[in-house]
Amino acid sequence: MPNNSHSAVLILQDGNVFYGKAFGKKGTTTGEICFNTGMTGYQEVFTDPSYFGQIIIMNTVHVGNYGVKGADVESNSVKIKGLIGRNLEDRYSRLQATGSLQQYLEDQGIVAIEDVDSRALVEHVRTKGAMNCIISSESMDVEFLKKELAKVPSMDGLELASTVSTKEVYQLGNPHSPIRVAVLDYGIKKNILNCLVSRGAHVRVYPAKTTFKELEEFKPHGYFISNGPGDPAPMDYAIKTVKEIINSGKPLFGICLGHQLLALASDIPTFKMHHGHRGLNHPVKNIITGRCEITTQNHGFGVDPDAVRKSPNIEITHVNLNDNSIEGIRLKNKPAFSVQYHPEATPGPHDSRYLFDDFLEMIRKNMN
Repeated sequence: MPNNSHSAVLILQDGNVFYGKAFGKKGTTTGEICFNTGMTGYQEVFTDPSYFGQIIIMNTVHVGNYGVKGADVESNSVKIKGLIGRNLEDRYSRLQATGSLQQYLEDQGIVAIEDVDSRALVEHVRTKGAMNCIISSESMDVEFLKKELAKVPSMDGLELASTVSTKEVYQLGNPHSPIRVAVLDYGIKKNILNCLVSRGAHVRVYPAKTTFKELEEFKPHGYFISNGPGDPAPMDYAIKTVKEIINSGKPLFGICLGHQLLALASDIPTFKMHHGHRGLNHPVKNIITGRCEITTQNHGFGVDPDAVRKSPNIEITHVNLNDNSIEGIRLKNKPAFSVQYHPEATPGPHDSRYLFDDFLEMIRKNMN
């Protein structure tokens, strides 16, 4: 049963305090507050490694109402640091479900708070921007919790990708496939790998700090640079590897963090966004085709739009129709491209899955 007979408190870095009821594990947790506008897919969201280090507000009013099941995960564990909701549901209704959200969060050690005016909280974050916060269901001492919150490092400058990356090399797909793809795991989602494997690729997934020389031993026909959490700017090891991949002339496809790393490897700076993009309904225009896509997004950093536009070697391929931020680029002189959003879209619409087809076609052309 949920801990909702117990009180819980949420304190923001700017001093705002919100009271609610405890859910999930009883305890205290800290992280950067952010919000997701999606109406469904909460288990996939919670297990997305790109959320590592963050406490998430779910905008939809009811979360947990269809329970959880083992197939609805994007990694081997819940990656969010905490959960905030209006109504977090212990009771659920879905025949395929194997358990409740309450038990799931308890088992995964995740502290949550419900009965919060999430609409007012999201509006506050949209206005004031992303900031650190603390949730506690074991202490209501606001001054003590504020002191604990002050110890939490800013996401700006924080390298987290190597923390969530695989520790061992592993393979998926048919080992006899004519197409081999080396994947650098900075926090990859399972369904991204599924999208590559289902298109016939044999993929080998490598830890974040694998060198280009080690990657080349696989003799890959193409490289995939994954999504992941944290600030891309301090990832010198990754930027170096991406530069070497570009110079090799082999096809490269990056998403989310991979998009930012391709930009940094091309001398385009990144920046921390005011409150980021997170949800399943972000409109993006493909500049090349003129078509619009509804996309799944999860990022708090972006690439410098002015620097991209001034670069003689980069072409903008996608823009966000809400704020005109850069959502896709490709190099003019090399077979390399990237998008800021998550084209595998789990959860979300599948408007952008053609990008995996484009990548495999690029590899085939490069092999001829």
